[in-house]
Amino acid sequence: MPPRWFPAVLARIRELAAQRKVHFTLTRDELASLAASEFAERLRSKRTGEWMYIFKPEVGGVPVYLKVILRTDCVVISCHVEKEQSHEDD
Repeated sequence: MPPRWFPAVLARIRELAAQRKVHFTLTRDELASLAASEFAERLRSKRTGEWMYIFKPEVGGVPVYLKVILRTDCVVISCHVEKEQSHEDD
C-alpha cells in the first residue's frame, strides 16, 4: 500500500503532464500514464532538499529509472535505463 501522501503526488504529476508543463525526454503520455505500481521510493535531494519521487516504469518494454521533483512545473532530473542505482548525485 502506498504512503498516505502518494496519491496527491501522483495526481499532481498527471495534472502537470496533462497541462503540458513537462520538460521531459520521454513522451508526456508516458509520464501522464504513470501507475502507482511503478512508484519505487521517495528520497530527499542532497543538493536541494526537495523531495524526489522515484518511479520504475517500462517504456517500450524497457525498464527505466525516473526521478521527479515537483515544483511549479514537473521537472524530471534523471531518466535512464534501469540498473543498480546510486543516489550520490542527488
